[in-house]
Amino acid sequence: MDKPAEKPWLKHYPKGVPETIDTSRYNSIVDLFQETTERYAKLAAFKCMGSTLTYDELAEMSRDFAAFLQNRGLKKGDRIAIQMPNVLQYPIVLFGALQAGLVIVNTNPLYTAREMKHQFRDSGAKAIVILANFAHNLQDVLPDTDIDLVVVTEVGDLLGFPKSLIVNTVAKHVKKMVPPFDIPNSVSFFEALDEGALNDLADPTLTPDDLAFLQYTGGTTGVAKGAMLTHKNMIANMLQVGEWMAPLLKLGEETVVTALPLYHIFSLTVNCLSFMRRGATNLLITNPRDIPGFVKTLRKEHYTVMTGVNTLYNALMNHPKFKSMDFSSLKISVAGGMALQNSVADRWEKLTGTPIIEGYGLTEAAPVISCSPVDGSHRTGTIGLPVPSTDVKLVDDNGATVALGQPGELCASGPQVMQGYWNRPDETAKILMPDGWLRTGDIAVMDSDGFFKIVDRKKDMILVSGFNVYPNEIEDVVASMEAIGEVAAVGVPDERSGEVVKIFVVKKSPVTETEIIDYCRKNMVAYKVPKYVEFRSELPKTNVGKILRRALRET
Repeated sequence: MDKPAEKPWLKHYPKGVPETIDTSRYNSIVDLFQETTERYAKLAAFKCMGSTLTYDELAEMSRDFAAFLQNRGLKKGDRIAIQMPNVLQYPIVLFGALQAGLVIVNTNPLYTAREMKHQFRDSGAKAIVILANFAHNLQDVLPDTDIDLVVVTEVGDLLGFPKSLIVNTVAKHVKKMVPPFDIPNSVSFFEALDEGALNDLADPTLTPDDLAFLQYTGGTTGVAKGAMLTHKNMIANMLQVGEWMAPLLKLGEETVVTALPLYHIFSLTVNCLSFMRRGATNLLITNPRDIPGFVKTLRKEHYTVMTGVNTLYNALMNHPKFKSMDFSSLKISVAGGMALQNSVADRWEKLTGTPIIEGYGLTEAAPVISCSPVDGSHRTGTIGLPVPSTDVKLVDDNGATVALGQPGELCASGPQVMQGYWNRPDETAKILMPDGWLRTGDIAVMDSDGFFKIVDRKKDMILVSGFNVYPNEIEDVVASMEAIGEVAAVGVPDERSGEVVKIFVVKKSPVTETEIIDYCRKNMVAYKVPKYVEFRSELPKTNVGKILRRALRET
């Protein structure tokens, strides 16, 4: 592949943000964790459902959990699966497992038994910590895995008496959210902590090149693959994000709304790790799909930062009580995971008085590659500038760098790029070049100032009579109509033009197919105008709210 082009983006870096970061400051995430918990010991680290976990409590409980894991025979490099939503137990287990020298296998709690079986067998996980609500699926697949240590916890375990008892009883017996299961020799979360408190913790001597996470990706497009992320990869991205946000944030004074699940790489790196390092409080939202409950929580809390995806921001603004909230403490909101629609960004800024800063990344880059500046010079509709120590270039199908302003596949290089896919050298070779450059599969353009704009996913591009049509553009235009709640665009076969555009629409207020198509004709060239409009009550989404175009194409 060609060498990277000039770096025009550097001249637009926010004041105080360095061009490079020093990853040698920490040998491991554990070193950083210990420094952080000592520095901010008495501050709130995580809040959830009205309960708080301070940094010193997090340090003590995670140490006990680490000692428990070692006492049960787990050794450095062994894999442990974590299958929980955003509850206070998650960070305790996460940092406990890392202190024991283990490799984290984050697992979506909503996975089916089949998906769980694949991930556990592929990773070779030897242990799992799982929420009781999903243990019945584990029971079905456990004999076909290498897992021999199971720790079960319940939603309310760390909410304090009597609230914990009430929450767990309601979940199990009233809402019937915990199907019966029988897993012999499983250990409760509290039993694990009690056992660990009676045992010493041995130092596993971690290095920057040791694996920290097997972060599975690609489940929506094929067999899920485990991205191998080292301690250095994660530390690099933590520092990159931290330096990028530093001009706006104050140490020990921020509260970030964490609605995206911590097992997702965006929330894991940006919220859990990067904000933790700054002594911030993570306000955990256990069920962000419960928008009324989410809004109710926000009305009670003083928060300064929010992260989310386009669909989440859209859903919040569509709730009547959200519009009457006090946003005076909110400094900034960050979007990632999917394209941010201009209409959503504009509405959000008008409502809250603060912008949504769009970032870009992927699991294979731990995940952040670029982000809009936080100093007020952001440009809506772009993914901003590459973060420190990151090179980006756009290439054609032959790997040659494209001319300025022309679309090309975005490729990135930096200390946050993964080592490859776990036991998948064939898949690794498709995305990771011998010279270390990562092919993202996203088509982007760069302007003369170094700001990048994602045109679309390479595989989602629609080819109409030889013309490239990008779903993001179609969706952005349609979403600007007042009557549109959500929209997704896909390509469908057509005898005359090869493919044509079809859109799936969720209405916010009455609107007809003719009105939508007429609007598109006024705002787009003819070959981009949707030929088909299908109305839906909802659109299929991933666990973090990203619309599944693939599922729509298959309907």
